[in-house]
Amino acid sequence: MDAFYAAVEQRDRPELRGKPVIVGADPKGGRGRGVVATASYEARTFGVRSALPISQAWKLCPQGMYLPPDMDKYARVSREVMEILHRFTDLVEPLSIDEAFLDVTASRRALGDAVTIARNLKDQIRRDTSLTASVGVAASKLVAKVASEMRKPDGLVVVEPGTEAAFLAPLPVRRLWGVGPKTEESLLRLGVQTIGDLAALAGDSLDHRLGTHGHDLTLLARGLDDRPVVAHGEDAKSVGHEHTFSVDTASADVLRRTLLALCDQVARRLRYHGLRGRTVTLKYRDETFRTLTRARTMPASTDAGDALFGVVWELFQGVHGPRRVRLLGVSASGFGDAGDQAGLFAGETRPADRLRDQITDRFGEGTLVRASVLDPGGSDEVGDRRGSRRLLR
Repeated sequence: MDAFYAAVEQRDRPELRGKPVIVGADPKGGRGRGVVATASYEARTFGVRSALPISQAWKLCPQGMYLPPDMDKYARVSREVMEILHRFTDLVEPLSIDEAFLDVTASRRALGDAVTIARNLKDQIRRDTSLTASVGVAASKLVAKVASEMRKPDGLVVVEPGTEAAFLAPLPVRRLWGVGPKTEESLLRLGVQTIGDLAALAGDSLDHRLGTHGHDLTLLARGLDDRPVVAHGEDAKSVGHEHTFSVDTASADVLRRTLLALCDQVARRLRYHGLRGRTVTLKYRDETFRTLTRARTMPASTDAGDALFGVVWELFQGVHGPRRVRLLGVSASGFGDAGDQAGLFAGETRPADRLRDQITDRFGEGTLVRASVLDPGGSDEVGDRRGSRRLLR
């Protein structure tokens, strides 16, 4: 969706149309300590963008219309949009309140080719919600996501199969998944500025700097991404997250922080979809590419990261040996309805978790994180937490 929060406000309040709208904290009256949640395209012409401190936004655009977020309203509109997406395919993977992947392979016989589906999808969103969406059409998730961002607002970009590498080549290397500030800095020292530079780089040079993560980045730079679209929600079989380390690690502290962060990410997605998982699965891959999975079913289902981590840490200790670790993954399955569980972990979502979700929805991923998952050395290894940061133990 295009500038989602701001677009909803402009739709519902005609006096805001055509004006710079900034959704976030109030920059006046001593309350300007937050960040921009969303800026309208009119505001972006002044340099205002998401995650910018609200005080800086005020300096750039004092004439802007500053509004507090109305998350209940945005969630209602999000549900309307997601319902529209499900008219075209059952394979819908939400990334956030206003973004999703769709696999329309099985829909082509009934609904036309992918480009026709994309046009009809955009038309239905506009007709039913009076909002615009930008769509990228490609044979892989990475390329589709990059394409969707190329011609906002109201864009449609099609990348034909076989042209992925050429499409990506001139773009900045930071557009690739897995390239945070630290990785970008390492690549710049190698003379890599664009994705094409990375695709052409000799594998040995990259492996020396980034370890096995370099191999994955090279594949992405060449447009090779075979990750499937995984539907989540009521029909989902599992919800999970994985992390591939940029350099294989044996650090117990890094491994523990990574598992805790993964558990929090899985728990947040469970809560977003109104689910609780009872079975927890650990995926473990060491430096020799030996991959193990271990699962355990809890006495009752949960949507709390702490509960998931308690099980995952025991599973990890049962499989971890002397070798360095390349990849860790956590998933939850065995779903029950969030409202009817009983037992050790059941009941309403914890107030602390509800608060974290509200702050994340309002100000973006990484605004509020556990202090215990932060790297004292400042590495961006576990996640990409840009902008202002608040700590939660």
